[in-house]
Amino acid sequence: MEGREQNRQFLEQEIRGLKDLLSVAQVVVSSLDLDEVLQNILGSAMAIMDMPAGSIALYEESRNEMTLHAHSGLSKAFVARSTWLVSKGGLTDRILSEGEPFVVEDTGTAVFFNNPLAIQEGIRSLICVPLKIQNKVLGVLYLDAFEPRRFSRERLQLLSVLASFAAMSVDNACLHQRAQRLACTDGLTGLYNHRQFKKMLKDEMLRARRHNKPLALVMFDVDNFKQFNDTYGHPNGDKALLAVTGILESALRECDLVFRYGGEEFIAILPETIIDDAIVAAERARSAVEKETPGLLGEFAACGLTVSAGVACYPIDGKDPDALMGTVDELLYKAKHEGKNKVYYVS
Repeated sequence: MEGREQNRQFLEQEIRGLKDLLSVAQVVVSSLDLDEVLQNILGSAMAIMDMPAGSIALYEESRNEMTLHAHSGLSKAFVARSTWLVSKGGLTDRILSEGEPFVVEDTGTAVFFNNPLAIQEGIRSLICVPLKIQNKVLGVLYLDAFEPRRFSRERLQLLSVLASFAAMSVDNACLHQRAQRLACTDGLTGLYNHRQFKKMLKDEMLRARRHNKPLALVMFDVDNFKQFNDTYGHPNGDKALLAVTGILESALRECDLVFRYGGEEFIAILPETIIDDAIVAAERARSAVEKETPGLLGEFAACGLTVSAGVACYPIDGKDPDALMGTVDELLYKAKHEGKNKVYYVS
């Protein structure tokens, strides 16, 4: 009778575990938003293992770099570093290489455990689970406790199954994210495309109006680009557009948004920027293209390239997207037809 009772209890425990896992799996696969997926995975894993803290970092193999995407129960100091290189021979390197879960029930007795941040955080036990699909490790799920813990084999098995669901969900979310990015970016330059520009200009102008802030547009056109293509060929024309892209991004601020508007035209949204500052930024970009393209393009175009630019500012040059675009387009036309390699604005 006692043996039957033990078997019954064991089966009930297994059923509860499977029910828990099913409900967790449903939550994990319920979204294609990467951040939401990762937060769901972390919350579910912490619940399964009854752990007070944890995090998920995704792995970028080409840069040998981990990036923190979700965390809970950890101090600001501990999660302040959002990106880090994988140290050769370290714990994360071992997990990535072996592709197997790693458990430490007491960091105080683990001679290899010498992570100063984790020690300062007071982490005394942890579980590290690779999020792996086929033979590719997408990231690592870390679960932490602040006291030594013992982990049951059954719960660790449930966690491993969850990690399999999680890896598939992360892979699907990453594919969805890439598809969305491709839909709104230019295939050659990687910049946002014309379609995304129209959407973001509308959003930025609504924000500027709501907060009573200025906003500037700078529209660039590569001078004589058809002649350049005819002379040096379209492959070199593509290289030239890539060179201009890099120069424009470097010349403008991180908060400025640069788009490929179409063909050899680029446009930038400069949030919270008055006309005088926008003119300075446009002139800095124009000058940089003129000075830097000869060196970047090499022997096939030693003369380099120039750009013309039109600059307009909300609200003085247009109070809605169509009006502002009409003004900046007209100014660019003047710059192109009155000498090129110039910055035009309403004086």
